Amino acid sequence: MNRYDYVRPDTIADAIAALNNPDARALAGGTNLVDLMKYDVAQPALVVDINRLPLKSIDISDGEVRIGALVSNSELAWHPEIRARWPLLSSAILAGASPQLRNAATTGGNLLQRTRCYYFYDPSTHCNKRQPGSGCSAIGGVNRIHAILGASDQCIAVHPSDMCVAMAALDATVNVDGPDGRRSIPFSDFHRLPGSEPDRDNTLKQGELITSVAIPEADFGTHHTYLKLRDRLSYAFALVSVAAAMDIENGVIKGARIALGGVAHKPWRDVDAERSLRGETAETRVFDAVAQRILHDARGQGENDFKIDLARRAVVRALEQAAAGTPQDQANKSIQ
Repeated sequence: MNRYDYVRPDTIADAIAALNNPDARALAGGTNLVDLMKYDVAQPALVVDINRLPLKSIDISDGEVRIGALVSNSELAWHPEIRARWPLLSSAILAGASPQLRNAATTGGNLLQRTRCYYFYDPSTHCNKRQPGSGCSAIGGVNRIHAILGASDQCIAVHPSDMCVAMAALDATVNVDGPDGRRSIPFSDFHRLPGSEPDRDNTLKQGELITSVAIPEADFGTHHTYLKLRDRLSYAFALVSVAAAMDIENGVIKGARIALGGVAHKPWRDVDAERSLRGETAETRVFDAVAQRILHDARGQGENDFKIDLARRAVVRALEQAAAGTPQDQANKSIQ
């Protein structure tokens, strides 16, 4: 771990001023940044501790919830209104990490957590995300956990968050404040595909700070599920996850949302595939067709070829669970 300066601002304006230093990093729960510093992957010259900022509230009004960036994952997952009105979000959060980590991790930090690619965490290997232009040891290497959608010849890493997969499905908006003022970023535009700049995970500008995430209420309270497939039932990142939600009336699908995790550099949505479900009957034949469509352009890297069929079957299983109103139980992680 390198030597660094530390500040703890009391106001958002002071935090933004400090973060405008290109070598500064924001510290909230520290569950990812501190790890990266220990592994010598992150070497900030300035750590900006934002825990004194007034960003810890969950406000519900006018048909949406506004979640402060410093709300812990535990508080958000167990909030009674979130569990009742946005159960997909609660379920996705409870599928991730351990209770101890969820107590420390924050909403804003979850959005900014970095990939768990083995090579990204190993400074002795080539990694364009860690060191642009150095190459990608994962391509042709050990790539069992890597991307099957949206990858580039620069990077095949995946985004690790469970919470973000649900937020993508629920059409969240990320609110930020920065040197140029406030702006709102649709969730689909917040995280990036790697392209030729895999070191950039998101579309935040220099000095910008996430202040909250807003999620509109939708009629998905009954028909939803967060299905997470992993190598072991205890604490593990997803090989493939699916957030599925539907609005069903008399067996006919009026609307649907499907987002995948563990398959790309960002939570993966195919809105055209979602639209194709409208007016269809909620049955396995229809779900299989939409799964085929979502995975049509999937490409494996050798060791992770199995994830294409795994993802296809996971989409079908998730839609079946959602349609039946039997969401995945995160207390009993064996797949239902």
